[in-house]
Amino acid sequence: MSKQTSGKKAPGKVAPGKKAPGKAAPGKKGPGAQSAGAGGAAGVPAPAAAPAPETDSSPSPAPAPSSSLELSRRRLLGTVGAAGAAGLVVGGAGGALGVAAAQSGPQDGAAKAVTSIGSTEVPFRPARAGHQSGITTPLQATGHLVAFDLAPDADRKAAAALLRRWSRTAEELMAGRTPDADTGVALDAGPSSLTVTFGFGHSFFGRTGLTKRRPVQLDPLPDFSADALDTERSNGDLWIQIGADDALVAFHALRALQKDAAGAARLRWQMNGFNRTPGATARPMTARNLMGQIDGTNNPKPSDKDFDERIFVGRDADQDWMHGGSYAVVRRIRMLLDDWEKRSRHEQERVIGRRKDNGAPLTGGSETTPMRLEASGPDGMPVIPANAHARIAAPESNQGAAMLRRPFSFHDGFREDGAPDAGLLFVCWQADPLRAFTQVQRKLDRGDALSRFLRHEASGLYAVPPAAGPGDYVGRPLLEG
Repeated sequence: MSKQTSGKKAPGKVAPGKKAPGKAAPGKKGPGAQSAGAGGAAGVPAPAAAPAPETDSSPSPAPAPSSSLELSRRRLLGTVGAAGAAGLVVGGAGGALGVAAAQSGPQDGAAKAVTSIGSTEVPFRPARAGHQSGITTPLQATGHLVAFDLAPDADRKAAAALLRRWSRTAEELMAGRTPDADTGVALDAGPSSLTVTFGFGHSFFGRTGLTKRRPVQLDPLPDFSADALDTERSNGDLWIQIGADDALVAFHALRALQKDAAGAARLRWQMNGFNRTPGATARPMTARNLMGQIDGTNNPKPSDKDFDERIFVGRDADQDWMHGGSYAVVRRIRMLLDDWEKRSRHEQERVIGRRKDNGAPLTGGSETTPMRLEASGPDGMPVIPANAHARIAAPESNQGAAMLRRPFSFHDGFREDGAPDAGLLFVCWQADPLRAFTQVQRKLDRGDALSRFLRHEASGLYAVPPAAGPGDYVGRPLLEG
């Protein structure tokens, strides 16, 4: 199990001729007019802006961040009065909203509905049979990855009972409801885009007597020369991915699921991650990783005609219970940030093959401009170096191989030498790991300029079945089929 490290004026008065803080000047947008950002990846191919969710698993309608923040501001002003609000808004709209959340509770004793980003709900069961949430769901601000091993005396029946409990708990929490015997950690919050995604590791099938139903796509990943894997933080019978836009909501889900596992499964490892909070940027944009690079430009998009074919298992699967599911590769990739930050911006851009400020390829254009891999400079050398990460990881360099990268950054304190123990909790999704992750990683392993700044320290591969139908639980067709 991995270690987790965790001129002065009187308040409330406005100087003559000045506008009260917290109000936008006419014709200008207030602070609440920001849009949600999207997350991406690094390490293996650079991940992209998180794609919009599919129709069958998209979040329930909720106010956009801008309208939600404006609504919260109006409520604040109406509740505490203009003078009081002016005093609360020291530091800008963020401070006002933070104080409002802490101090301006319901005045009539009645609970108020969550009207902010916390009101966004992702359904546990799609409107029609489909994929589990947390795959095409927009990337959330906080995440937990956790693996369990079945208890020594647990069998197939015990595993089914556990998945039934987990599915019931996940459905309640994702809807913003409080299960029985709750800890109360998230009582004040809405669902906050919570998603809980379940998967099965290679060892699960032997433990439950289901070896004949184990997909060939779950064969262990090959060894890579850059691997320095900790077996205690790798693999596992069962895997759960938790994501939410509120850290307490995410922790609450983690704790509830761990309690559900008591007696049936033991914690193997757990990792905590984060991303940029939706609405933190003035406009929607691809996220940056801890190296400061825009990260995720070439991610497949659900609008691509071959998206489902690349990411989800089709009807021709050798195991019918996986039809509509996907395979998740999970890697803990530590970034050697001290070494990286010693390099000039010019050197960093040549390692990646893209500009650091806007993500555009070194051959010119904007972030979304296709790379011209054949372009040469006045010296006759490739403008995008032969060993640049973006070149080697590109689908054009890998017979079209692509995966949906959906990671979280992590920072687990500092190592004994003072270097940050930080990097990427890399999660990628594909219909066939051998033809996606493995193919690309093999090529990266042979000559990627970025590899010298990375350490792959943990790994896992999991079969993630489709979502549960009405009254069903995740994995029932496997466990009871």
